[in-house]
Order: sequence, then structure tokens, then C-alpha cells
Amino acid sequence: MDLNVIMADRVFLEGPRWQAGRIWVSDFFAGEVVSAAEDGSDVRTEAELDDWPSGTGLLPDGRLLVVSMQQHRILRREHDGRLVTHADLSGLARGPVNDMAVDPQGNAYVGCFGFDLRGGEDIATAPLIRVTPDGRAEIAADGLYFPNGIVADGQRVVVGETVGNRLSVFDVAADGSLGERRDWARFGEVPTTVAYREAVAQAAVTPDGISQPDAEGAIWVADPEHNRAIRVADGGGVLAELPLGEREQAYAVALGGADGRTLFLVVAPGMGEFGPGDRAATVRTARVDVPLG
Repeated sequence: MDLNVIMADRVFLEGPRWQAGRIWVSDFFAGEVVSAAEDGSDVRTEAELDDWPSGTGLLPDGRLLVVSMQQHRILRREHDGRLVTHADLSGLARGPVNDMAVDPQGNAYVGCFGFDLRGGEDIATAPLIRVTPDGRAEIAADGLYFPNGIVADGQRVVVGETVGNRLSVFDVAADGSLGERRDWARFGEVPTTVAYREAVAQAAVTPDGISQPDAEGAIWVADPEHNRAIRVADGGGVLAELPLGEREQAYAVALGGADGRTLFLVVAPGMGEFGPGDRAATVRTARVDVPLG
């Protein structure tokens, strides 16, 4: 698959979402959420934060939700453009808040690191938090190994665990609560070390951002530590691999576009090497055979 750059000169991108007919991404260190047409044109600034933005999603009425990572909040953009607090996660989250998926009913499922990665803390497990459409927050699941990329369709929630060597899946009850965790894909054993760099070195796959399932039920998974994105079947089989360059790490992916066959990847040399003055992050696209489901 050929890769095309559709957006460049960004600081560090995360959380791509194909929504409202556009590709949306968060630029952590620039404090911006931007959207663009499928080909990267018509770039719009959708929100500006005094914090690092991460996961985004749309409520059923079209209002934007965006994660404010260090402030442990989910912000909501009102129809008049104001940003207000949708939910305060400070009593629930451990470490920075991270990716998020919003289901068709407006429930938001949000992950967090579980530890201070940039401060060099040891790995600790983390919760997955559910926020109801009216902003009430509760722990939906716990004991996850850096819950990162999330997809939610109202029937199930799939979570990529970056240092867990797995994707986990939860069935969703009628009230939005989650059932027991089970493996959606297991790539190997959970690493035994609590040192982050050692753990990712042990992992066969380091799931970061993940796509919505395609028409065959497979999910694209960003695997930054192995410089690639992979297409994974329910059950764990790797069906396809999209390799990147040696210093090109894919941190998240999204499947969408007008015909559902465009895979969007956010790529950077490495999160630990980045700060506000660096602008080497890009959004790239590849055409895939199986469209969005």
C-alpha cells in the first residue's frame, strides 16, 4: 500500500477520527484539535486548549467532546463554540487521561495511562472510565495495562492495551455498563517488568490507537514500537501489515473516507523526542481493500 502525506508541519498528533465527513486529529503539544477534508485540504481549528488534547468524539446532537489530558477533564464544545467542562475525571483517572470513544448513544469511554510515563514512573494498571451523555463519570473497568486506543459501537467496547500485549473487549449492557474483560486479540503474555521501556521491548505488539472494525470485522492497530500498523482479526490473527520507516512511528489510525477505504495514520519520530518547537508529525493515508464496516 502506498502512503500519501495529507497533513504535515504538526507537533505531535493523536486520536484521528473520521467523523462528520472529515478527518479530525488532536495536536498534543500545540493544544489544538483540527479537522480537514479527506485529502488534507480545508484545515479548520476546531478547539484550542490550555492543555494537551487527546481523544475526541461527537455527541448525538453534534457537539464535540475532547479529552484534556493533564487537567483530567472532558471538555464539550457548545453549538456557539464555547468550551465547557463535560466531566471531571480527577477523582477517577490515574496518570494522564488519554484516548476516548463516544458511542452512538453518547456514552464516552476514556482511558488513562495509570502512571506518569514522562516522569519515569513504573507501570501501574489503569481504569477505563465511562462518562454518561449528561457528564456523570464512573469506573467501568479496571486493571488494564495502559488502556489506549478505544472503539465503541453501543454493543461492545474494544481497548488496545499498550503494555498489555493485547486488545481487550467488553460487552455493553443496556445501561452502558461493561461486562467482564476478555481477549479480543492476545499477541503474547503480559510483560512481567514494571519498567516501561523494558515492557514495550518484550511486547510483540504495542497497541496504541485503533480503528473502527471494517466490513469483515477486523481492526487496524497502530503499533508504534514496531514502526507499523497491522490489521487484526477478532481472535488475534494478523491479516495485513503496513510498515513504516525506521524512525516513523504510527501512534494511531482511523478508517474512513468517502467510500470507507481510506486508512488515516498519524506518524511521528517518537513522542519522547517531541516538544512544542518540533514540527515533524504528519497525517498519512493509504487505500485499503476492505472498507469501514
